[in-house]
Amino acid sequence: MLDFRTNLRIFWIVVFVVATCSVTAHTQDAFVPNDKPTLIIKRAAGQIKIDGDFDDVGWQGAAKATNFAEYNPGDRTKPPVATDVLVTYDNENFYLGFLCSDDPKTIRYSLRDRDEMFDGDYVGVAFDTYGDASWGYELFVNPLGCQGDLRLTSNGNEDANFDIVFISRGKVTEKGYQVEVAIPFSSLRFPDRPLQEWRATFWRNRPRNSREQSSWAVIDRNVPCFMCQFGTLRGLENVKPGRSFEFLPSLISYQTTHLSDPGNTNSRLHDDKIKAEGALNFRYLLSSDFTADFTYNPDFSQIESDAAQIDVNSPYALYYPEKRPFFQEGSDLFQTYIDAVYTRSINDPLMATKLTGRHNRMAVGYIGARDRKTPQVLPFEESSEQLEVGKSYSNVLRVKRTFLEDSYFGALITDRRLDNGGAGTVVGGDGSVRFLKNYCLNLGVFASRTVEPTDTTLSQGVYPAIFERGRHTSAFDGESYWGHALFVAVDHDAKVWNFNLNYTGLSPTFRVDNGYLDRNDRQTVSFWNRLNFRPNTRVVDEVSIYLESARVWNCAGQRKDEWLYPEISVLFRRQTQVSMNYLWSRETYRDVYFPGIRRFGVGVESNFSKPVSVGFSLSHGRFVARRVDPPVLGRGTNYSVSATLRLWQRLIVVPQLDYSKLAYPDGSKIYSGFVTRTRINYQFNREWFLRLVVQYDDFDRSLSLEPLLSYKLNPFTIFYLGSSHGLQEPGGDGDWTNTGHQYFLKLQYLLRV
Repeated sequence: MLDFRTNLRIFWIVVFVVATCSVTAHTQDAFVPNDKPTLIIKRAAGQIKIDGDFDDVGWQGAAKATNFAEYNPGDRTKPPVATDVLVTYDNENFYLGFLCSDDPKTIRYSLRDRDEMFDGDYVGVAFDTYGDASWGYELFVNPLGCQGDLRLTSNGNEDANFDIVFISRGKVTEKGYQVEVAIPFSSLRFPDRPLQEWRATFWRNRPRNSREQSSWAVIDRNVPCFMCQFGTLRGLENVKPGRSFEFLPSLISYQTTHLSDPGNTNSRLHDDKIKAEGALNFRYLLSSDFTADFTYNPDFSQIESDAAQIDVNSPYALYYPEKRPFFQEGSDLFQTYIDAVYTRSINDPLMATKLTGRHNRMAVGYIGARDRKTPQVLPFEESSEQLEVGKSYSNVLRVKRTFLEDSYFGALITDRRLDNGGAGTVVGGDGSVRFLKNYCLNLGVFASRTVEPTDTTLSQGVYPAIFERGRHTSAFDGESYWGHALFVAVDHDAKVWNFNLNYTGLSPTFRVDNGYLDRNDRQTVSFWNRLNFRPNTRVVDEVSIYLESARVWNCAGQRKDEWLYPEISVLFRRQTQVSMNYLWSRETYRDVYFPGIRRFGVGVESNFSKPVSVGFSLSHGRFVARRVDPPVLGRGTNYSVSATLRLWQRLIVVPQLDYSKLAYPDGSKIYSGFVTRTRINYQFNREWFLRLVVQYDDFDRSLSLEPLLSYKLNPFTIFYLGSSHGLQEPGGDGDWTNTGHQYFLKLQYLLRV
């Protein structure tokens, strides 16, 4: 490995100094937190109207959860303010009432669209309806009742794309704020039995000088399994999960104007005819545990474009997050250590079906789709290409079983068949075993079978022309081959010391047609350590020291890359985090050896006030210029600046600027440019908002404008009226050309039977 003895000595001296200066927070002997508490819930004494008040008779005699314990910045200590939660239910809904003591002048809140309220005050519930810590719901509400919901998975990750229907209202009072929540049982999945026993905790987020977080069931930061520490809710009797049928019909009408010659900005604009299309989404509850979804001619267009990525120096296919609701729900089930399932590989489906469910500790998921415009990512040793390969059928089957505490094993099969000939299949298994409380062994083994199409016109211009050291051509000439992938890792997850040692091996012929893989022919061994200290000072909340070392070979044994990467991060009061890092690396790229890669980085994130949050990151030093021939080691700078401006309760402005430049060793420019994107939201009320996205790409001198008027009764009953407009400045002389626009209207309504 690299000879970094001097740097390592300096690094560990810093670790020793910080550890010596850190002291344990004072304990509060008089405070006893709730360790896995139990709450007995009774039926509501009468009706409850969700309006933010608690004067309904239904709240009388409701169970009360109290005695919250601080999770952050304190550890199992008494919070500075009190939180009480009222809990009851009837035949239709599960009710929560939050009473949050506070100084109303300090509360951070604004009217926000769904899932955009997490930077302020909020309260909510996290619960596991099956009680086995494999997955759970997280539902949160801010002081005005604006909602956020997430899917919680066994490995502690959160799926922010998850949505369910629930009702909430909130109000700020002289004593703080209060929130009412009604969660329909029809929105939840739980065992079909007379008596329910759910694992749960109630949560409060209070951002002030620190991001104060507290929980009804005390959470120990030294225990990796979050859901294993929940309390228990008992007393729910004779309630039923979701109804049998859900219909989600939608109608979209649009007109597109585009250049008659897309390659010539001086060509005339052509107006297409106004079009209208209908779509039908259908859900059937096979049982309390299994759900079947079907969609025909779905409108999978996005109401907001993907944020532009600077890829001027990247030889890899771009990755964009999934935003389509049909594929978002239950997506955590299909996650593996290698991205074998990437649902955006199903680009324009004519129809799709999905089956998800579980029985006891066994979960099953299936996706089938007919795609009209299928993308194909071709991974190679040092680059990847994305092509369009026509129509296809895709099938994905996933089975996963949990066992012990926070452990599982699973199997996966994906298969895609192209109309033009060619197919890709992946089979494999993965698992995770928690042992000795803080250790975890992770394993994934996959094999792929690829049969290429026999149409070489689809693969024209693909680089490189050959792979696996000349054994195969990159052209679609009907070749077939097997590939394999292996992932194994050992983790240690605890309050102070964390580490990860892992190996990933990808053969030159391994492909995931229904997934995402930007490179193969690659073996990586990496090891990282992180130490977390919480000094008891008025200035610093936390200090984190991180060190990573790795080496990469290709499958022929040639060393391709290795690096050492230390980082120190300090979380100051007023929610301001500052990090600094440095990279030592030496890499071989396209047979050119670059031993002198050095880069310094700094990052700042701050939520220091009610009206303003800011972020900044900078990386400066030597980068490999990958798109010049031959590649060279240039000097470059990348930085990103962003902010959230809460100008008043209803108006939010989110600007962002990404800049990148790279120069030859003699100082002459290779490239330089930026992308800026600003999102402006005006929220009339919780349902109606007006949004404008303005994005400028300096690299191709293009400007896009995307206004949108939206009504959102719930995540699925929606109305959109919007447009998108493109402009380009080819000569950079201020002479803008209209490159096209689109107007659209969409209506969608959720009907439960």
